[in-house]
Amino acid sequence: MNEFFDYWQLLLIPLFFGLGWVAARVDMRQVVHESSALPRSYFQGLNFLLNEQPDKAIDSFLEVARVDSQTVELHFALGNLFRRRGETDRAIRMHQNLIDRPDLDEGVRLHALSELGQDFLKAGLLDRAEEIFARLRGTAFDEDAKRNLLEIYQVEKEWQKAIDIAGEIAEGISQQQIAEFHCELAANEIMRSRPDAARGYLDAAMQQNRKCVRASLLLGDLLLQEGQAEAAIEAWQRIEQQDPTYLALVAQRLLETYRRLDRRDEGIALLRGYLERYTSLDLLDVVYQLVLESEGNEAAYRLVQGELRRNPTLLGLEKLMSARLPLVAPEVQPDVELAKTIIQGYTKRLSRYRCDNCGFKARQFYWRCPACGGWETYPPRRSEEFDQSL
Repeated sequence: MNEFFDYWQLLLIPLFFGLGWVAARVDMRQVVHESSALPRSYFQGLNFLLNEQPDKAIDSFLEVARVDSQTVELHFALGNLFRRRGETDRAIRMHQNLIDRPDLDEGVRLHALSELGQDFLKAGLLDRAEEIFARLRGTAFDEDAKRNLLEIYQVEKEWQKAIDIAGEIAEGISQQQIAEFHCELAANEIMRSRPDAARGYLDAAMQQNRKCVRASLLLGDLLLQEGQAEAAIEAWQRIEQQDPTYLALVAQRLLETYRRLDRRDEGIALLRGYLERYTSLDLLDVVYQLVLESEGNEAAYRLVQGELRRNPTLLGLEKLMSARLPLVAPEVQPDVELAKTIIQGYTKRLSRYRCDNCGFKARQFYWRCPACGGWETYPPRRSEEFDQSL
């Protein structure tokens, strides 16, 4: 019985082999049939891509799109390619041609409309992009439309609209970001000398984010504008509990306000205490000038020397050379000046702020990165300090 069973198993092997061969032949015929149905321009385009000739490839694919009215996905692929290459005019025409087709499926039309809105956004045509994304509200592309509208409102500095649309987005929008929108509105009101409106926006910012440093900074500015110097100092001092890294941003404000109150020594003591607890090159700059004015070159030199031992940096060394220069003998001063000049050549590229998110560097501080659009991604530290903390 076992021998009979083994015999039939052997007979099944060629049978399965034959069935596989037939299936393969059928598949190959299908592939050949589908390939023969594709326009020659399609294969020419692929060949150009393989030979790293993207411009000729695009022309060939455009020919395919004209020959076959059903090549919707190819239209989208080409439109995205044009947009990535910065050829927004061609991307706009490609997507507009899709939208204008009378026989186009409604879902595809909405997709083409969304792509067209992104083309306008990339081209800087914000009004037209806003109009497109407004039309997409309530459709299958509603969430993408809201996010694109949020980006447009931030670029246009329409902060109230940004707040409203951010509240409708399901996820990915932080309270920190919305607090910044309120701070932008508050800053505008402070510039227009509208303290009540500014205070309302600052309260809203703090409700969104209790650790909003910018709200405390602006509140201090507002209070000082109203003549409440003591209250302004208290507002700025709260930054130490929120994020002491940002104390460097209010160091000069604190100094000037203490001077106004004729309490400069108290201000110096406060800032020196900050410097001892929170190492910062910007904070060192302010304290150095303070000590230089109030206690002279020798005290300023000792301050920088102690800070350099605690936190060795080229920027600190440059400051040390500046403090040392008046103290050395006249015949040595040219050598010290030369060393200082050489160090300055190296420190110019180090005395920049750097975005934590994208790495973009700038000489001035930004609350929102001009490169990636991230909020509070610029710690108020110079790039040399940033590198040392990694």
